[in-house]
Formats: sequence, C-alpha cells, structure tokens
Amino acid sequence: MSAATARRCPAAAFGFARIVFGSRFSVVADGFGADHRGIRRFVVDSLRRAVSTPLLYFFILGDILGAGVYVLVGSIAGESGGAVWLPLLVALGLACLTAGSYAELATKYPKAGGSAHYAGRALGPAAGSLVGFCMLAAGVVSVAALSRAFAADYLRALVTLPTAVVVVVFLTTLASLNVYGIKESLRANVAATLVEVGGLVVVIGLGAWVVFRGDADPGRLTEVGTAERGVVGATLAGAVLAFYSFVGFETSVNLAEEVTEPRRSYPRALFGALLTAGGVYLLIGLAAGAVVPTDRLANSSGPLLEVVRAAGGVPDELFAVVALVAVANGALLTGIMSSRLAYGMAREGLLPRALGRVLPGRRTPWVAIVVTALVSLLLALTGEVAALAETLVLLLLVVFTAVNVSVLILRREPHEAEHFRVPVVAPWLGLASCLFLFTRIDAEVWLRGSILIGVGVLFAAANAVRARLSEPHRRGAFPAGRGA
Repeated sequence: MSAATARRCPAAAFGFARIVFGSRFSVVADGFGADHRGIRRFVVDSLRRAVSTPLLYFFILGDILGAGVYVLVGSIAGESGGAVWLPLLVALGLACLTAGSYAELATKYPKAGGSAHYAGRALGPAAGSLVGFCMLAAGVVSVAALSRAFAADYLRALVTLPTAVVVVVFLTTLASLNVYGIKESLRANVAATLVEVGGLVVVIGLGAWVVFRGDADPGRLTEVGTAERGVVGATLAGAVLAFYSFVGFETSVNLAEEVTEPRRSYPRALFGALLTAGGVYLLIGLAAGAVVPTDRLANSSGPLLEVVRAAGGVPDELFAVVALVAVANGALLTGIMSSRLAYGMAREGLLPRALGRVLPGRRTPWVAIVVTALVSLLLALTGEVAALAETLVLLLLVVFTAVNVSVLILRREPHEAEHFRVPVVAPWLGLASCLFLFTRIDAEVWLRGSILIGVGVLFAAANAVRARLSEPHRRGAFPAGRGA
C-alpha cells in the first residue's frame, strides 16, 4: 500500500498503520467482539510472510533494549543494594517464563492480534477488551514515566529547568511530531535507536576500564538488602522495577503472521533476544554497581551518567545528550503505539468514537494523540519515575496473567498443526510469578493502577453488554439464519 493511498482513505490508512506498527499496533485486532470481525476488516486476511529469524530477533531486541535501563538502575539500587545485577537477573527469569507462553500461543495461532486475541479466544471478548485496554494504559503510563525521566539528572547536566515546564514542553513536542506523521516519526526512531544502543556499549566499556585500572569496588556487587528489607525482600522489590526493562517482548507476537517459519523462528528469536538483552543489562548492572557507590547511584535520576563521570574521558554533556535521545525515543515510539491503539479501539466502538477522528491532510489520529498525551501529562505531574514504572508493571502483570491462563485453557483445543510447546509447568510458574509480583507492588501504586484497571473493566463490561444486545440484531439481518 502506498503512502498516498493511506492519506486518501481512512480505512486504508488504518490498515497501513497496522502493517507498519504490527508489533505495537494490532493488539486490539481479533480479540474484541463476539463475531471476531474486529479490526480485521481493515487489513488483509493474510499478511506477507517476509520476516526471517534474524530480522525478528533484531526487532524483538530493539523492542526490549531501550530507555528503561538508562533511568531505573539507580532506583533498583535503592531497593536492592549494590548488587544491581541480581534483580535484573531475577526479572529476566520471570520474563522468560511468560515468554514461553507467548511462544506457544504465537506458534499455535500465528495471527496478528497478540495478547488480546489470546485472552479473547480463551476467556471471551470482555477479557480481550480488558487486556487491550491494559496494554493501552501501560503505554500511556510509560510515556509519563519517560517524560518525568527526561526532566531529571540527564537534562540537568545541560541546563536546569523546572520539572513541570520540561514535562509539558517534552510531551507537547512528542505529540506534535506524532501528529505530523508516521514516516517522520519512524525516521527519527532509526537514528535514535542507534544512538541509545551505542550509549549502552559505551557505559559497559567505561565500567570495564574503571575496574581494570583498580578504581572500582567489586565488593559492592555482593551487597544485597537495605535497612528496610532483607535479602529476599530487597531482591524482589528491585525485580519489580527491573521487570520494566524487559517489557517489549510481548508485542512481538503480532508479527507471527508475517514470519516465514513462525513455529521454528519465533521461539529462537524471542528467547535469543531476551537472553541478549539480559546479558547487556547484566553487564550494565555489574558496571554501575562496582563503579558507583550505592548511595550515590540510588539517589541519581541519571544513574549511567554517574558511571561516565567516574570513568572520565567522556564529557558529561555528550553522554547526557545520548541518554536524553534514548529516553525521548522510547517515549515517542510508545506514544505512537498508544495513540494508534486508542484510535483503533475507538473505530471499533470499544472507546469513545471521538478518539477515532483523523486530522485532514496529515491523516493522523489527532484526538487520540492529544488525549493520550494529556493523560500522560497528568500522570507525569502527579507521580515519580519509579512509581510510574511500577504502575506500568502492574498493568502488564494483568496482561501476562491473562496470557498464562489462556495458554493453559487453549491447550484443550484440538490443533493438528505442529507448534512450539513449553513444558506444562512453565505457564503455571509464569502465572505464579505474576501473582507473586502483584504482592510486591506498593499500596500507592495499587491505588493508581486500580483506577486505570477499573476504567478498563467498565469499558470491557460495556462492550460485552453491547455485543450481547447486538447479537439478535445481527442474526436477524441474515435470512439464512432464521428458522423456518
């Protein structure tokens, strides 16, 4: 489909956006509505299988590696102590458990739709609607956390400005770029991704240099626990925050329909990317914990900048720009996903119809962009980065719980085609890990998250009632369906 066609026709633009943002956009497809028509009517029934294993691997890796580690290493140190690497390792293990469920479902049902499709298929349309809303809410919360992080120590290395002013200007700029067009946003993303990955490599290299010259303290890497928490409690509290750094793999299931050999390629790419990201994060945790005193690391909102300062040789201002690019890129991509997801759900009547309005000329969902940006602004001005990150984790735990339950239910469905299967204990452990992590989230985070989840439940219930009421009308619309 050409861009010109997308500009001329709203329905074509919607399909074009689905193809471009397959991993981030089509989560609402095929999981909402009793007749499973959903968003599928806007896209072709069979997508071209053009994604190879290496391409899928790098796609998932790019989805996982991102701004979270630039921001949260210090907060993890504050929760767990100097052994920053340990909560990151625990979070990787927990992510791999749920990733196993995604791998089984994506290879059993290699169709676009993702988490909402699986939940809708196993638990019904209302569950699919709730999962889709939680994905949307998680995106909005993530943008809020990243906008707050943008206004912190990395920016202060360049200039000192009021946090509220920075957040407002930052979100306004991102929303404007989002409104301006998809192509321009994606071009900015390509360059920014290279910059942010390069920044992580620099931090690992500088950390190794400080260790080799004898200025680090490797003993801090065994310090686990704080004055408030013991070893286990501190590790798990840090793991909740560290989990934020691994989110992103769940959206890759939407590409399964476009993978050349999904039953073989998807598990390899998924677990390969998770392990690679885990390796990078482990090295970052080792470098930060050994090089920077724990108290200083915990009190910094620009923790990787502390590693650069300890090593010397790289100007603070230069690395601050790299980190700000990483944070801004993460916020931009997540903002695009959130606005398109809200637009798609509105087009299907799952959210207020006004969110489906498109800007003439640019053909971008300007109402959805403005509304999601305003909600992110409200959250950013009323919450700190760590609390917002935990809120995102809470929302995604709802999604992951539904997926782990779905894989157990859908195993009862007869399926002749060969597909990847995880050991039966894996989804049970994934479910248990999600339920356990629920108990490690602070009451303040539960309050904020419960409001968002409650809104999702209301929309899901309203959509379920609407679907039930419209069912007799749909049956009556087809003469063949009437009794004699």
